[in-house]
Amino acid sequence: MSSSTAASKPSAIAEASPLSLCTREPHVPADRLVAEMVPPPRFDSVRFSTYIPDPNQPSQTEAVGVLEDFAGGLGGAHASGAGKARRGFLGLGRSKAPRTPAGPRGVYLDGGYGVGKTHLLASLWHATPAEPSLKAFGTFVELTNLVGALGFQQTVQTLSGHRLLCIDEFELDDPGDTVLVSTLLGKLVDAGVALAATSNTLPGKLGEGRFAAADFLREIQGLSAHFRALRIDGEDYRHRGLPEAPAPYSDEQVTKAAYATEGASLDDFPHLLEHLARVHPSRYGALTDDLKAVCLTDVQPIPDQSTALRLVVLADRLYDREVPVLASGLPFDQLFSEEMLKGGYRKKYFRAISRLTALARDAKGLVTA
Repeated sequence: MSSSTAASKPSAIAEASPLSLCTREPHVPADRLVAEMVPPPRFDSVRFSTYIPDPNQPSQTEAVGVLEDFAGGLGGAHASGAGKARRGFLGLGRSKAPRTPAGPRGVYLDGGYGVGKTHLLASLWHATPAEPSLKAFGTFVELTNLVGALGFQQTVQTLSGHRLLCIDEFELDDPGDTVLVSTLLGKLVDAGVALAATSNTLPGKLGEGRFAAADFLREIQGLSAHFRALRIDGEDYRHRGLPEAPAPYSDEQVTKAAYATEGASLDDFPHLLEHLARVHPSRYGALTDDLKAVCLTDVQPIPDQSTALRLVVLADRLYDREVPVLASGLPFDQLFSEEMLKGGYRKKYFRAISRLTALARDAKGLVTA
């Protein structure tokens, strides 16, 4: 905790001091990574019927219809069952299909921030008529972490019996991930697994601007061939008709709220960034276990790209779990430098800003006069 934070600690405090993310170093067994491949708590109850399309954006209404058809087409036997009739991609007609279906075996939702892509992806997971153990849902980072924990062959074996694999926030940040994911998805498609993904980047453009994509064109084109892309237009719903994000609070206000809120954590932001470097991103979800709020003092600009990418992952996990974030210091829209916001990872950074802003709104009720 910074000296200013310590000095501002209220005289009347709760019986228990706040938690600290900086003291947590969770161990996450591989079986937990598999068991947690379901929609996160924020999306437990979402359904196609709860998605509210923007009437000015017909692509949103179209996407709901396409995905409902897609879910309906996944209700039969596992697609790898040789000689069994099943519906074609997006439920268009029935035919005797070979083990490896012709054409895309997946759907890819492309759009800007906050147009409801994750809501639709989770709705697809819920609507697919299969037991939860036969459906997997995770972010791209969580999928690559699963491979790291289980090994490639075990991951293929674990997921190849599934009806559906949903991958949220699909991004390729380096050549190794390109080859890894291309090979993994190719094997899963061969095994009959249907795919669905969301991203802010069309599948043929993944990796663009971050590494020599031309050197990996075959892998990128192979990934694109697995998906039919659906463009979803619209403005960020998190800012649609909502007030601007609250201004940062003082150290004293944040500290007082942390002590007054059961299950809240309190950390100095620079120290938290240092701690994130010591915890693998696959454990960031466990890092937030049982938290009711995250209180941060002395928010400062992110010093470098590696730190920025770690914060993006933490922001995603907090957003998934609906953990409000109360902060002092710099506003969240000033976390990333102009250079970062113009670079190859800019879409990740804008998503983090959008999500942290939403969580900052959620935290307003923690502050008392």
